[in-house]
Amino acid sequence: MLRIKLLASALFLLLAGQSFASEPVPDLNAGFQQMYNLDFVGAHRTFATWEQVHPEDPLGPVSNAAAYLFGEFNRLKILESDLFVDDQKFEKRSRLAPDKAVRTAFDSELEKGRTEANRALTTQPQDSRALLALVMANGLQGDYLALIDKKNFAALSLMKNSRAIAEKLLAADPTCYDAYLAVGVENYLLSLSSAPVRWILRLGGAQTDRDEGLQKLRLTATKGRYLAPYARLLLAVAALRDKDRGTARELLAGLSREFPQNDLYRKELARIQP
Repeated sequence: MLRIKLLASALFLLLAGQSFASEPVPDLNAGFQQMYNLDFVGAHRTFATWEQVHPEDPLGPVSNAAAYLFGEFNRLKILESDLFVDDQKFEKRSRLAPDKAVRTAFDSELEKGRTEANRALTTQPQDSRALLALVMANGLQGDYLALIDKKNFAALSLMKNSRAIAEKLLAADPTCYDAYLAVGVENYLLSLSSAPVRWILRLGGAQTDRDEGLQKLRLTATKGRYLAPYARLLLAVAALRDKDRGTARELLAGLSREFPQNDLYRKELARIQP
């Protein structure tokens, strides 16, 4: 009788283990979809699971860092378009009060991602996931510095570094469409500066080509795997700056349909309705 019970227990554990192992691990894109839908708890859970199953993948912790950053953006209402369309309002914006625990977690995930990326690159210098992780890490940190800390010069250095790594990645793999975002952001944002400032920026190695920036943002918006929705939001802001409300409405309406829990898209769409 005891032997039968032991055999039954062993069989149960074996079957339970097989059932657990057969459960699919959510991929990173699922976490990004949750993030864009403002389900930050779900996104962190998905990214943490990915990190546990793929501890050597640098995109895991960097993606989790993105969820921390976008959570802060949402809490602080940073991505509302009027802040970016009105230059004076942007320049005069008050310093924000970031969540210290979120900042610590954000920095920790970026450090883990960079460590794993650099480890991978020591043996495979053109490892696309490692290079993309560095591109994203520098971009995310630059966004935090610029939009939360108001440290624009430090953010500019990271932006240039992100773009340089992106160009290296794209030279090896031009189909890594998420990497075009770094090139597009630098060119478009810096093109908005005055002519003398653009001249100085170019002397420092920055790229300031507006049309090039928009072209690269469109590539990410239409073909990107993780960053397409963010690129589409940036294109909507660019359209509003150009007073092209039709294009902005089309982009925001698509985002609102895709991510119904994200009230930012609905609010921005309502703001520009005819």
